[in-house]
Amino acid sequence: MRRIAFTALLGLSGCMVGPGYHQPKLALPAAYKAAPGWVMAQPADAAPKGKWWQNFQDPTLDALEAQVVVNNATLAADYYAYEQAVAVAQEARGGLFPTLALTGSATRQGQGGGRSSSSGSTTSFGSNGPTTSGSFEGQASWSLDIWGKIRRQVQSDVANAQVSAANLANATLSAQAALATDYVDLRTADVNITLFQQTVLAYQQSLRIAQNQYAAGTVAQSDVITAQTQLDGAQSSLVSEFATRANFEHAIAVLAGQAPAMLSIPQGPQIASVPVAPPQVPSTLLQRRPDIAAAERQMAAQNALIGVAVAAYYPDLSLSALGGFSANPITGLFNASNALWSLGATGTEDIFAGGTRSQAVAAAKASYLESVETYRQTVLTAFQNVEDDLSNLQIYAAQAQVEARAVADAQRAAQIALNEYRAGTVDYTTVVTAQVTLLSDQQTALSIQQNRLLASVALYQDLGGGFTESDLPSAGQIQSNLPFAP
Repeated sequence: MRRIAFTALLGLSGCMVGPGYHQPKLALPAAYKAAPGWVMAQPADAAPKGKWWQNFQDPTLDALEAQVVVNNATLAADYYAYEQAVAVAQEARGGLFPTLALTGSATRQGQGGGRSSSSGSTTSFGSNGPTTSGSFEGQASWSLDIWGKIRRQVQSDVANAQVSAANLANATLSAQAALATDYVDLRTADVNITLFQQTVLAYQQSLRIAQNQYAAGTVAQSDVITAQTQLDGAQSSLVSEFATRANFEHAIAVLAGQAPAMLSIPQGPQIASVPVAPPQVPSTLLQRRPDIAAAERQMAAQNALIGVAVAAYYPDLSLSALGGFSANPITGLFNASNALWSLGATGTEDIFAGGTRSQAVAAAKASYLESVETYRQTVLTAFQNVEDDLSNLQIYAAQAQVEARAVADAQRAAQIALNEYRAGTVDYTTVVTAQVTLLSDQQTALSIQQNRLLASVALYQDLGGGFTESDLPSAGQIQSNLPFAP
């Protein structure tokens, strides 16, 4: 009979109230609008992998990126947030098991005493001497999860731990992309410094020519003043660029987990290659972006909480048992004759709660629907990010070709204007105009290359940087507290 009752309880414990979780279906495009030729790009060497920055073929960038996961304090904090979420899930899982306790006690006591006679002697009476009594008991209690309230909470906490893991992966990717972005900006500042240094030399030559022409009496002093003003402006821009570079270097140091004073990056050229990650089909993005994975796991967590709220409608059932020994005196404590035991069962049910349970269910459902819309928006924003990156890469590549011709034309125009001024056939305004145009075109060309590289970094980030949904820890890993690395 007992076995039948226990089997019935186990059968009941398999029931879980509340809706089962199903990932919502979304209308997905068949291909990216901005990249019809890149859907199945070959070869796939530039495809996002764990170390996607290696596609830029810059050893300094590779060395800096390697320090992000190891030293970045923000990522370390995110990892501990994940460990906390795992501990919460394991704590909730502990509610599925019985609680066991042991209690032991011993008491020494006695009765009787003596009284003094007139002669001062003591006479004993009515005493059997002190005795020691003791008990040893084991207690067990078990809250039966018949309606699945605890299991739904475990599901929610496990999903929240997976959210934390996805957030950690997303924070890691963001930090890596931020470092790559700052590095591109740093190298742009380096090239700008070189450009301004070359411009200063060119303007110094122009100033000497103007001074010689003025000394010879062929031009007015205003040409000298104009040339000097132009040189001063270029020197000021050069100084300012050093300050810009320093700020990017400081930002890179912090991302790499170092104090700015501890990191110095020698001046170098801009990254030459602009890799383009093949985006594949849009549907793959749902498994490749950690922020989408986090939003999807958040839906699962909120869905499970509906079951937790619904379970409040049903009674709570628990079993208790006690067994042990009690003896006075303690001699022979563990004899069968001193054994004691008890079994008990309790059930509680709120018959009136003022509508709190129905409102808790309504709040849980609304929270789930909110997470569904957040998921949809996260997916749409992800598609927008990739479309922006692909169109930017295409547009900037075409613009780079046009600007390269503009720079070549401006260089010839500046040299011709200076030669003609030296020959006295044009005024200095022509020289200034040509030189300003050349500097502007050169800076535009650098800016276009910078934008192309930044769009490439953004595309790697927006495609997930090599992350896949399977990288998240499973429910079994979380409940077993197995190591996880983003």
